Amino acid sequence: MAVPKRKTSKARKRKRRAHHALSQPAYSICPTCQAPTYPHRICANCGTYKGEEIIAVGDE
Repeated sequence: MAVPKRKTSKARKRKRRAHHALSQPAYSICPTCQAPTYPHRICANCGTYKGEEIIAVGDE
């Protein structure tokens, strides 16, 4: 069975994990109401997707 000869140092471990950071989620602007929305999702503000009304959002 393979066993490491030396302990992995903190610096080497952190170099390897340097690419594991979370990135900011992408968003786009709704063409109907100009609200920021996630790409390829129905707009939560106006209920449209690609210019068509998918769900009815009532103002209360």
